[in-house]
Amino acid sequence: MSAKEGKDMPIPTRPFDAANYIETAADQADLLSDAVDSGDPRYIAYALGAVARARGGIAKLARESGMNRQALHKALSEDGNPTLDTVLKVLRALGLHMRIEEGAQGGNLEAAE
Repeated sequence: MSAKEGKDMPIPTRPFDAANYIETAADQADLLSDAVDSGDPRYIAYALGAVARARGGIAKLARESGMNRQALHKALSEDGNPTLDTVLKVLRALGLHMRIEEGAQGGNLEAAE
């Protein structure tokens, strides 16, 4: 095979899924913390979905959270935008919780006097 022939051939790839690499509770917390820190709702939804897939799948999460499987799948997809209620129910079902901490730069609002 010539060098030119090798350039025209596509390299087979598979989509990346973080769920395949989440092995511990610390891995879950790290991914979710990074997602929340990013401020990107799509990343947060993806991270919650990845943790759910790593822990048995969306159907299991739906049963444990009392939510509709189809709605949960949509909310936790890469294009999802879950409500705060959904995020809290998912975290509770996963045995996780969210903690809010002051950022390094503080806030833009001044305390009321």
